[in-house]
Amino acid sequence: MQLVVARIGRAHGIKGEVTVEVRTDEPELRLGPGAVLATEPASTGPLTIETGRVHSGRLLLRFEGVRDRTAAEALRNTLLIADVDPAELPEDPEEFYDHQLMDLDVVLADGTEIGRITEITHLPSQDLFIVERPDGTEVMIPFVEEIVAEIDLEEQRAVITPPPGLIDDSEAIVVSTRDEETAAESAAGAFDKDPAEPGKDA
Repeated sequence: MQLVVARIGRAHGIKGEVTVEVRTDEPELRLGPGAVLATEPASTGPLTIETGRVHSGRLLLRFEGVRDRTAAEALRNTLLIADVDPAELPEDPEEFYDHQLMDLDVVLADGTEIGRITEITHLPSQDLFIVERPDGTEVMIPFVEEIVAEIDLEEQRAVITPPPGLIDDSEAIVVSTRDEETAAESAAGAFDKDPAEPGKDA
């Protein structure tokens, strides 16, 4: 099975290094020197990692045959793809590969069906489940501990505890117009007082 493990960013320096957006929880395994990776677009690869280092919190890679900034910049936005055994599991039991999570049923703690995971989006700050609801609409669920309470691979389901408004807009907690007007009036009243004569209208 092929999994996207990184996306190449901009060139770094003049010797062929590139920044990469890591999309794997095991970069030391998937993106180490000697790793041979397929690419999307396929015409760019395969690419063999020659060196890797961390600079200012970003992973920098150099590939065999890429020796200057021009060649490195030509790789920008290329996806790096690793071959992974479908039976292979992450070392950390709290981590999951994308293929394990795809098509899981998403339910609330009381068993209420929300939908099915159809896509997983990897953002710099967090991952998102794209969940297709029974009516065909989609909802985005942040894959964070506060919301995704349990991943049960045996039962093929993800149990979530969403905050108000995440699933149903009608449950969103909003400030009413009346409350907003009251707050605005109170704030305005505070500035209408003459600081030299407390309590006296200006």
